[in-house]
Amino acid sequence: MAPESSGTQALSCGRVAIVTGAGRGIGLAMTLGLAQAGIRVVATSARERAEIDAVAAEAGTDMVLPLLADVTRETDVQRVVAAALERFGHLDILVNNAGRGMRYVSESFMTEPTRFWEVEPDTWRMVIDTNVNGPFLMARAATPHMVRARWGRIVNISMNRSTMRRAGFSPYGPSKAALESETAIWAQDLRGTGVTVNALLPGGATLTGMIPAGFPDSARGRLLDPAIMVPPLLWLVSNAADAISGRRVIANQWDDGNPLAATESAGWGGEATGQPAT
Repeated sequence: MAPESSGTQALSCGRVAIVTGAGRGIGLAMTLGLAQAGIRVVATSARERAEIDAVAAEAGTDMVLPLLADVTRETDVQRVVAAALERFGHLDILVNNAGRGMRYVSESFMTEPTRFWEVEPDTWRMVIDTNVNGPFLMARAATPHMVRARWGRIVNISMNRSTMRRAGFSPYGPSKAALESETAIWAQDLRGTGVTVNALLPGGATLTGMIPAGFPDSARGRLLDPAIMVPPLLWLVSNAADAISGRRVIANQWDDGNPLAATESAGWGGEATGQPAT
């Protein structure tokens, strides 16, 4: 079970969230962490119904509604938002976590980089569609409900900027760079609405399904636990972060006593794009 954060539980209890890609890894950890904090969650997966059913069983079916949905399909996206509203009455938080990584390009991507011209176009489109277009479609469907309520949170799950520039990491690197651009722009578009947009990233390689089977056992011990994402996520979706928008929050730099120490601008030039949401 994810670690508790009592201060944010009091501020966030009763909220409703959507977490995409919730069946395993980071998505699973964040879903359980939100539910433990009293936030009801619509948990989606595009892969296996059994995965998200297991998440709901662990968290409690009164707290988690599991749905099979593909974020690249607009009809699925609309169905997920409608289900949140029908089941829980409102929608406050969107966590864009669903993503496809370099394993779809090659199982040996960590040791044998694939040069960009060697990537199959269909694979490129699949990764970009999930990692860039999926968050757009989800945010597009969810945001109007948050704006009407004058309060909301969009959290885009990102990765280190070094990964975005790493040789052999097309199209995953470009997809995460685009997601961070979305984060910075959307935060500005939503200024003054009460809705914030931020990027949350582990800060290092994380023990998830994106790690290839051939990854050395000796190195697995250095991988981050996905639960590292939970404390900064609970802060971001609480009232304590009302003035935080257009920022990147780096989970392995998290300090409960000084949350701002783990944040930096989502803008590439170092400029502060974040502004109070209200």
